[in-house]
Amino acid sequence: MNSYHIHLVSDSTGETIETLARACVAQFNDITVTENVWTLVRTAGQVSKILNAIKQRPGVVIFTMVDKGLRTQLEKGCESLGVPCIAVLDPIMASLKDYFHTEAMFKPGLQHEMDEEYFERIEAMHFALAHDDGQSTHEIHTADVILLGVSRTSKTPTCIYMANKGVRAANVPLVPQCPLPFDLTDPKFSKCLIVGLTKDPRRLVQVRKNRLSMLNETAHTDYIDLDTVVDEVKFARKLCNKNSWPMIDVTRKSIEETATAILNLKMKRDQAYEDDNWGEE
Repeated sequence: MNSYHIHLVSDSTGETIETLARACVAQFNDITVTENVWTLVRTAGQVSKILNAIKQRPGVVIFTMVDKGLRTQLEKGCESLGVPCIAVLDPIMASLKDYFHTEAMFKPGLQHEMDEEYFERIEAMHFALAHDDGQSTHEIHTADVILLGVSRTSKTPTCIYMANKGVRAANVPLVPQCPLPFDLTDPKFSKCLIVGLTKDPRRLVQVRKNRLSMLNETAHTDYIDLDTVVDEVKFARKLCNKNSWPMIDVTRKSIEETATAILNLKMKRDQAYEDDNWGEE
């Protein structure tokens, strides 16, 4: 496999550029990439150090910086080193400028300001942690989304991911012969989107075995017995089908893909609710 360096330079946290770069690199086979990530770059001295590092480890430079002086310094330095230097946000900014008929502020870190939306995300994160695995049941009806599923169907990380988008998400484990700690058919849950998560039983067994191995547990139990796990999955599917709760098979889905599917369901549900109640006020 061919090995390359790429340099990701940002005047903020670097989340945007890392996501963009990884999405692009994923489309190329038979290569390995070493990411050199430079964040909170806001001085000429920092850019000079980055250029020295690029000289030692040449590779494509991808950046998101709004300060014109620092951009020029980085671009000229890369030109002298003979490495590509890509400003990934420029086409988007140019199109928005033309459409909005106004100039951008060119101030770094604006997307991370602690505004109302920021604090909503923090509150959603607290909610997800407090309502993980069926905890704090007295407030769970205030959730935007409630995930149901047997053990190791990625309920918790999916809730955390959605919380980072401001969605109040809770999750509840499903165990055959064990009733839910509350009645999800109660009218007070009518505003909650309830979604079941499922996974291929064989994959579930493997994930559970890996989990037990990390905990130094070696005994064979029903938790990793294939027939038992098959029954668990059937029980979860039957419960969701009975109550017309949508189910998502996460066997071949990443956390991001699962969360996106759930958020799409929520958007459609919210839109249907608005359409049904349009003009009532």
